[in-house]
Amino acid sequence: MIQELITHLDPKSPISEVFRSLRTNIQFMNSKLDTLLVTSTMQGEGKSWTASNLAVTFAQAGKKVILVDADMRKGRQYSIFGVAPRPGLSNFLSGIDENGGETDLGILNYIKETSVNNLFVIPAGNVPPNPSELLVSDKMQELIISLKEICDLIIFDGTPSLLVTDSVILSRLMDATIIVASFKETKIDNVQKIKKDIENVGGKVSGVIINRVPISQKKYENTYYYGSSSTGGHKPLKRSSSSSTPNRSKISDLQKKPVGDNKMKTNEQQKGSNTKINVNEENLMALRAKAIKEIDKAENDKRQEIRLADNIVLEKGAISVEKTEELLKQINSYLEAEKGKLNNK
Repeated sequence: MIQELITHLDPKSPISEVFRSLRTNIQFMNSKLDTLLVTSTMQGEGKSWTASNLAVTFAQAGKKVILVDADMRKGRQYSIFGVAPRPGLSNFLSGIDENGGETDLGILNYIKETSVNNLFVIPAGNVPPNPSELLVSDKMQELIISLKEICDLIIFDGTPSLLVTDSVILSRLMDATIIVASFKETKIDNVQKIKKDIENVGGKVSGVIINRVPISQKKYENTYYYGSSSTGGHKPLKRSSSSSTPNRSKISDLQKKPVGDNKMKTNEQQKGSNTKINVNEENLMALRAKAIKEIDKAENDKRQEIRLADNIVLEKGAISVEKTEELLKQINSYLEAEKGKLNNK
């Protein structure tokens, strides 16, 4: 497993808290959420990183999650979770195995177990000649129906929607779609175009995630929330192993280790990194979040007091009017009586 899964390796970090807030917002926006698509405008905006960490946070909340790598052109979820890249989604949809032979295996044979509890991955598989056509096939609908029966949530990591139409096609089968945009890089016109394209085919856009927001103005050029380098890419940090390819036996050993050991190893690897968020920044962010909650509570209490005061004023005002009318009647009666006395004289 590489260090992109910050929500799993360091669940107490400010970044992990942001993803938990995102999870809560998505759940509130969609009362019934079985399928979720994550897309972006262009390549390199953090779509796959967002999808994988969001999947981890849902799994941490006790939901059984299956993350499907629907980018059959340049899928990378297999490298994030350290699973075999093939067979995968394209092999199931096309009925062709990783060696080019025909296959009719069920979708359960393509699900890979990860070291994150309750989280499973279906990699993209072999690169097919017709990815868009496979997504509109009957097999795609069969896949969604089958996965709904065995898990609580299916998250699809789609393609960049301005480059290819795969995600736009897939969005019409989803309960919700979120668009990942890059801070001060993604053009608002491109986001609006994707939103319009998705809605035109019957899809539903639940919101936009702004990624790579700088921590502070001082670190604007080289430090971002997810700890990327100043090159602006999404390359993972180097593995502890000297080999660049995943080693199946080492992955198995890693899955047997408790989360605490993995976290300790990660902290040691990150010593001296110029992209690590320091303790002071974490404390400031935590204090800021706490202050915002207290301000919101104070504002709600104030609104309650104002509404209560308004009701009291209205009630008192009504009583005052009634008494005034009664007083005026008494004054008029008195004046009429006095006027009668003067006439008699």
